[in-house]
Amino acid sequence: MDTLFSMISPETFVLAFAIALLAGFIKGMVGFAMPMILISGLSSVIDPQLALAGLILPTVATNGWQALRQGRAAAWQSVKRFRVFMLVGLVTIVLSAQLVRVLSAETMLLLIGVPVSAFALIQILGLRLRLPENGRGLIEAAIGGFAGLIGGMSGVWGPPTVLYLTALETPKTEQIRIQGVIYGLGAVALLFGHIGSGVVNRDTAVFSAALLIPALLGTWVGFRVHDRIDQVAFRRVTLLVLFVAALNLVRRGLMG
Repeated sequence: MDTLFSMISPETFVLAFAIALLAGFIKGMVGFAMPMILISGLSSVIDPQLALAGLILPTVATNGWQALRQGRAAAWQSVKRFRVFMLVGLVTIVLSAQLVRVLSAETMLLLIGVPVSAFALIQILGLRLRLPENGRGLIEAAIGGFAGLIGGMSGVWGPPTVLYLTALETPKTEQIRIQGVIYGLGAVALLFGHIGSGVVNRDTAVFSAALLIPALLGTWVGFRVHDRIDQVAFRRVTLLVLFVAALNLVRRGLMG
């Protein structure tokens, strides 16, 4: 506790607790957006690099839970199906994490926020985007690489992943599991990447560990809501969260 409150005040930690609880709830309900909510909310009250460190352990833990809800065999099938996306994404996460101290992420946030918000709005208005069968491997590699690039620099790699899965019209239970696998492996890569960058150290890891309880509690509640909604409602909620999250990325890019 002494280490924790040497970095932030008790009042600020209460706010961080509430932000992590909300992030966990949204995460459990639609399968993504935890890093975006955490980095956006936390960086408004604490140093952005501490916010980045803080999101890492909750992201690892909640994604591991999400990935394994249907068992290890189902998770392994997801790994095999999306191995290109994950492999390219993991490599670019580790590489781009080393740039966080020397490069600004504002341009990258705009590059991802603008097209993803446009995509989500088009889908909300009723138009459907489907990917062609030819060349899907290259599309998967490109989106995975871009997701990893922005993820290593900002801790956020959900929007391009959700965009890809939604375009594939992935069933909700499978989509939640696949997101857990992809984000979980990405979060582990992010952890090691930022141990190397110095963002995660003995002190900041204490703060990140302190956010595990609200993040896991919120995720549990979110899972219960997810299990009660149908595929159509899930898709609508997912697109709405994606749209709001992408607009927030645009806001951060413009104001950064």
